[in-house]
Amino acid sequence: MFAKDLEVVDKLRADAINVREPHSSGIRKLAAYAGQLTWMGGKFPIDIGADFTWYPALGYNTQRPISQNNMSFELSNILYNLASLYSQLAYSLNRSSAEGLKSACNYFCMAAGVVSYLRSDVIPDMRSTPPDDMDDVSLESLQHLLLAQAQECFWQKAVMDGLKDISISRLAAKVSDYYADAGEWAVKSDSISSEWIHHMNAKHHHFAAAAQYRAACECLDKRRYGEEVARLRDSLLCVNEALKESRYINKIVLGDLHGLKAKVEEDLKRAEKDNDIIYLIPVPPKSELKSIDRANMATPKVPKEVSDPMSFIGDRGEFGRPLFAKLVPFTVHVAASIYNERRDRLVNRSIVEELDELTASLHEYVIFRYEDPPRLIEALHGLVSHAEEVRQQDGASRLWRSTEDVAKLKESDLTLYNEGVQLLQSEAAEDERAREQHGTDRWRRLSSRNAATKLYDQVDEIQGYLESANRSDELVKEKLRESERLIVLLGGSTRDLQDFVPSSRRTALTQQLQKEIARLRAILGEVGTLESRRKHKVEALRDKARSDDINSVILTEAGRLEREFPMQKIEAAQFEDLFDRRLQRYDVDQSTVAEEQQHQSDLEARLKDANTAFANARKGDTSTKEREQALQKLENAYFKYKEIVSNLDVGRKFYNDLAKIVARFRDECKNFVYHRRFEASHIESEITMGVSRLDISDSLQQQRQRPLDTQLPESQAPVGEPLAAPVPTRNPPLGAHMWTPNMGIKFGGTHGVSDAQTRNSSTQGYQSNQWTPDQGLRFGGQ
Repeated sequence: MFAKDLEVVDKLRADAINVREPHSSGIRKLAAYAGQLTWMGGKFPIDIGADFTWYPALGYNTQRPISQNNMSFELSNILYNLASLYSQLAYSLNRSSAEGLKSACNYFCMAAGVVSYLRSDVIPDMRSTPPDDMDDVSLESLQHLLLAQAQECFWQKAVMDGLKDISISRLAAKVSDYYADAGEWAVKSDSISSEWIHHMNAKHHHFAAAAQYRAACECLDKRRYGEEVARLRDSLLCVNEALKESRYINKIVLGDLHGLKAKVEEDLKRAEKDNDIIYLIPVPPKSELKSIDRANMATPKVPKEVSDPMSFIGDRGEFGRPLFAKLVPFTVHVAASIYNERRDRLVNRSIVEELDELTASLHEYVIFRYEDPPRLIEALHGLVSHAEEVRQQDGASRLWRSTEDVAKLKESDLTLYNEGVQLLQSEAAEDERAREQHGTDRWRRLSSRNAATKLYDQVDEIQGYLESANRSDELVKEKLRESERLIVLLGGSTRDLQDFVPSSRRTALTQQLQKEIARLRAILGEVGTLESRRKHKVEALRDKARSDDINSVILTEAGRLEREFPMQKIEAAQFEDLFDRRLQRYDVDQSTVAEEQQHQSDLEARLKDANTAFANARKGDTSTKEREQALQKLENAYFKYKEIVSNLDVGRKFYNDLAKIVARFRDECKNFVYHRRFEASHIESEITMGVSRLDISDSLQQQRQRPLDTQLPESQAPVGEPLAAPVPTRNPPLGAHMWTPNMGIKFGGTHGVSDAQTRNSSTQGYQSNQWTPDQGLRFGGQ
C-alpha cells in the first residue's frame, strides 16, 4: 500500500545526502526531505525502528559514525547540512561587488536562522542526547559566527559605498561583538577546535580596532583631538592583540591587519604631534571614552521552507504530495491510548473499587461484627456447599495421597543429594590417603573442601532446606491427623452431618424466636441479593468500557483539524474537549455509587435491629449454642482442609524445584570428582617418574664409585645371548702405563702383545703412533 511512498522517501534521502557542492539546487533537495520528515513526524513515532547514521561535522571524532533510531536525529542532521550549504553558498560568492555582498549576507542570515530553528524547535524534541557538534553551546557559537559574517558583509558594503565614519564604526563594533560572543560560546563547546577559537578572537580584535579607528576619524572631523588620540591608541592596542593570533588567520586577513596597523600608527603619530604642539587638549583614558553605539543589521532568518514546510507539501506543492497520507497519524494512536487510560481509571477507581469496598465492608459487618445469629445463619448456608466441595475432591483420601506423593518427591531429592554428598566424601577420602602416602611436600594440591568451597557450601545449604522441609511436612501431617475425623465427616453423607449437628427440631422454639429468625433470614437474603446485583453491575460496566471504542471519533476529529488547520501539527492535547464529552457517558454509573452507599447504610441499620431482637428472643436457649459449636467445628475443619491442600501444593512445588537444584548439585559433584581423580592420577604419575629417575641416578652413581677392576659375580651375569657390542678390554694399571697425549689414539685392543713390546711402542715417538686416514678404523680385537 505504501511501497511507492517508501521509494519516494529513499530517493529524497539519497538526493539530500549527496548534496556536496555549494549550488542553489541543493537547497530544494535538503528542504524537501526535511519538509517530508516534518510531515511524517505526525504519522510515525519518533523511534520509527530504523537507524540513521551520520558523521559529525565538527570535533575530534569526525571519522566515527553516530547512529540513532530517531527521526528527529535525521531531521536535525538534514537541517544542519542545510545551514552548512547556506554558509558555503555565501562564502562562494564574489563579495567584491555590492550584489555579491547582499546575496552573501542573505545566505549567512538564513544559515543562522536554520541553526536557530534547529536549536529551539528540533533538538528539544529529539528525546535523546544530541551529538557534540549539535549541543546547545556549539549551535549558539555557530549562530553568532554566521551573524558575525553577515554583519561583516554590511560593514564591507558600507566601506565600499563610502558611508560616514561613525556609521562604519558602529557596524564594525557589532561585528566585533558577534565574533566575541561566538568565541565565548566556542570555549564551552567540546567540538569546536582551538584554531577556530583563535580565529574568532583575532577577528574580534580586528573589528574592534577598525571601529575605534573610524571613531577616531569622526573625532578628527568634530575637532575632538584628545579623544582622537585616545581612540587611535586603543585601536593600535586592538590591532596588536589581533596580530598575536597571526598563525591562525589567513594571509588576506593578516594583510588587512598589517595595513590597518600601518594606517593607525601613521595617524596616531600625526595626531599626537598636532595635539602636543597645536591643540594641547588632554587625552582622556580609555575608561572615560564613550562606548561606540552598535548598528545591528544581521538577524537570523528562518527560511519558510524550514519554518512552514506544510505550505510546500501538496499534490501541486514544490515538495510533492504528502507521503503516507492515508496512514493514521501516530498522534491519533497516542490520543486513543490516553483516552483509554483515563476511561479505565475512571471506571476502576471511581466506580468498581468503590463498589467493591462497599461490598467488603458489608460482608465484614455481617460476618465479623455480630458473632452469633448472622454468623450462624451464614454457616448454615455455607456448610452444604463446603461439604459438597470436600466430597467431590475425595476429602481425607486425597490429602493422604498427596502426602504420599510429596514423600516420594522428597525421597527422590534426598537420594540425589546423598549421591552427591557420597561422591564428595569418597573423593575427600581418596585425596587424604594420597596425601598421607606421598607426603605434603609432593602432594601439594588444595584439599577437597578448599578446592570445591561452593559445592561444600551447597551441602550445608541443601541440608538446611531438607531439614526445614521435613519439619514442615511433619507439621502438615499433624494437622491432618488432628482434623482427619471432621474432614472425613465433611466428605461423608448428609446423614452423618445431620447426626453431628444438633437439630433445632429437637428443641421447641417460641413463636417470637421463630419470627425473629425469619426476619433475620430475610434481611440476610437482601444482603445476598445486593451483592449479586453489584456483581452484575460491575460486569456490565466493564463490558461497557470494553466496547467504548473512540478510534473512529478521534479519526473524524483529526480529519477536521487537518482541514481547518492544515499548517498546524496535530497534538494529543487538541483532543481534550473530546475526551471530556466522551467520559460524560459514565456520569450515570458514578451516581449509582452514592445510591448503593445509601441503600447499604439502611440495610445495615435494619440488620442491627433484627440481630438485637433475635439475641433477646433466644436468651436461655442452650441448643442454639451447641449447634453453633458444631457448625463452627465443621467450618474450622473445612478451612483446615483448604489450608492442608494449599500446604501440600506448596510442598509439591518446593520438592519439584529442589529436584532441579539437587540434580545440578549431583552433576557438579560428578564433574568435580572426575577432574580431581584425573588430576590425582597425573600427580601420582609425576611422583612415580620422579622416584624412578632418582633410582636410576643412584644406580649410576654407585657404578661410578665401584672399583674399576671389579667384575660382576657370576650369579648376576646376564642370561641369554648378549647383544652385539664392542668387546671391552681391561684398563691397564694406573702409573707407568697411563695414557698420555703423546701416545696418540688407538681403537680396540692389541691381543698377544707383551708388556715390553708395549713399552717399546710407547717410546717410538708421537709420529709413529699417530693415526692417519689411510690406516682405516679398527674395532674390537682386530
